[in-house]
Amino acid sequence: MSQQKTKYGSKKVEIDGHVFDSKIEARYYKQLKWLQDNNQILLFRLQPRYLLQEAFRKNGKTFRKIEYIADFEVHHLDGSIEVVDVKGYETEAFRLKRKLFEKKYPHKLSLVTYVKKYGGWIELDKLKKLRKEAKKQKVGS
Repeated sequence: MSQQKTKYGSKKVEIDGHVFDSKIEARYYKQLKWLQDNNQILLFRLQPRYLLQEAFRKNGKTFRKIEYIADFEVHHLDGSIEVVDVKGYETEAFRLKRKLFEKKYPHKLSLVTYVKKYGGWIELDKLKKLRKEAKKQKVGS
């Protein structure tokens, strides 16, 4: 397992010849492998690309296409497709790409992180709500 730093300070991790941007992303990969091996999901893909906007020219200037590269694409047993990004928090650039993705694609987009306190894998939106509720209860007591 080789390691190097990413732009967000996390360590890159290599497993099965795949390089992940963080330990938590590598952990999710292991989880998906287990789910696939145990017939809990059909299959999954790494780093799927989604075109959000085509390249174009305007006033003699060329604008490059905008793509969203997710961490994983999970194909569930019921035929549904879930696009998963493993994140600790949302960047401003990601919020914009998320809106564009949600408008263009029918797949469910899940942002997940791992928090032992809340039982392991949890969606970022759910975690934000739980933390907000815990903060309210602390202030109220």
